[in-house]
Amino acid sequence: MKLSDLLSKSRVLIQGDPETEITGVAFDTRKIQPGNLFVCIVGTKVDGHDYIDKAIELGAAAVAVTKDVTVPEQVAIVKVDDDRAALAAMSTIWFDHPAEKLLTIGLTGTKGKTTTAFMIREILEASGIPCGLIGSVENIIGDERIPSSHSTPESYVLQEYLSRMVKKGLRAVVMEVSSQGLKMQRVGGMTFDYGVFTNFGQDHIGDGEHADMAEYFACKRMLFGMSRTGIFNGDDKRAADMMADQPCRKVVFGTCEGADYRMSDIELTSPNGNLGVSYSVSGRCNARVTVDIPGFFNAYNSLAALSVAKEMGIADDVILGVMNSIHVRGRVEPVKVSDRFSVMLDYAHNGMALESLLKTIRKYEPKRLVCVFGCGGNRSKDRRYEMGEISSRLADLTVVTSDNPRFEEPKDIIADILTGVKKADGAYVTIEDRREAIRYVLSHAEDGDCVIIAGKGHEDYQEIRGVKHHMDDREMILEEAAAIGLM
Repeated sequence: MKLSDLLSKSRVLIQGDPETEITGVAFDTRKIQPGNLFVCIVGTKVDGHDYIDKAIELGAAAVAVTKDVTVPEQVAIVKVDDDRAALAAMSTIWFDHPAEKLLTIGLTGTKGKTTTAFMIREILEASGIPCGLIGSVENIIGDERIPSSHSTPESYVLQEYLSRMVKKGLRAVVMEVSSQGLKMQRVGGMTFDYGVFTNFGQDHIGDGEHADMAEYFACKRMLFGMSRTGIFNGDDKRAADMMADQPCRKVVFGTCEGADYRMSDIELTSPNGNLGVSYSVSGRCNARVTVDIPGFFNAYNSLAALSVAKEMGIADDVILGVMNSIHVRGRVEPVKVSDRFSVMLDYAHNGMALESLLKTIRKYEPKRLVCVFGCGGNRSKDRRYEMGEISSRLADLTVVTSDNPRFEEPKDIIADILTGVKKADGAYVTIEDRREAIRYVLSHAEDGDCVIIAGKGHEDYQEIRGVKHHMDDREMILEEAAAIGLM
């Protein structure tokens, strides 16, 4: 591809030959190949402009910059207005606009994105539409499953994944579109056939995230300026604000009057000890829906998925069949170790998610509700106080342990959590080692208890001092259960 193919009014060549052959687009010097165009991204910790000499040494034929730079005359310089927007646009061109060849579904919201995305993908697959997935648990490209490090990958990686989906014959993709992904232009230039709003609450405020709730909300709104059809949770308190002045066609789901997909008669179910939820839906679909995942919030997640599927014209029996059998890794996921009590894993890692989870499980009337959790290091302390207070208020026993301490000391994080725990009156213990905490709750579980191990969900690592160590809650539950004779 010629360099001229990557230029535009906002990407101007100020040095070099527009006929220069470009062999690829890169934003990381560790991945540069001879003849690449190197896009200098200014991040919160690293500035790509500082690596221009390294990029040229590795054979970069051109650099895209937002700052004035001096490079050898044989190296082309492209001046761009916005580094991340330029990376997204040039990546899209390089991979020949793959999103235009797929039916695209994007989901944004504080919680529910992962479960809803998996539900939508399973429905599409069951209906005969091969569908890829981009999300926080994993990225799925046909039979290939790639562990995920971000809900929404960097724009170049995203476009590469979409291109591979097209080449593998997939016809659709469902994506988690995070507020950070929108803010950082990772989906820049894309148009979504369907955008989905699940809900909005406190999260992602702090250093390296969003400055405040107003920015967080504004970033989520961006998705619907990029969507042909927006599907909105009409019961959320910010739904009207999310829909206001959006150019997309609007579809509403929820229990609210006038919803296009209106939910009623919601019931918690527990056939054969499996916790689930069922409800009736009316409007553009009339059916009784049964979901084999517990919680009122999963009624909303499933209704969002149903709304997308119905708008696409998928048959009721396909949708209902998937709902009745689906499980999502790390999202209220049961781990069977005993007939006497239940154990569930969940990714709940903020106050809103933990409160919703505990309130939901409490409604199934367990003898005791036991909650094991920690909080991540180098994140907002307010989240720690909030989660501690919520668990102490809603659980019968809170076990405070370590999560991803990152560059903080686990004991300091635990101390912050206890500040919140002590604001309520629930019983609690602290066990810094997460494996020991799991062994403790399994050893002390009583008949009829429900044990929730929260915060890690699908993750299979613990991050300490910049190093990720293998640690999977699911594995530890099974190993410790076997060690104490439960299995």
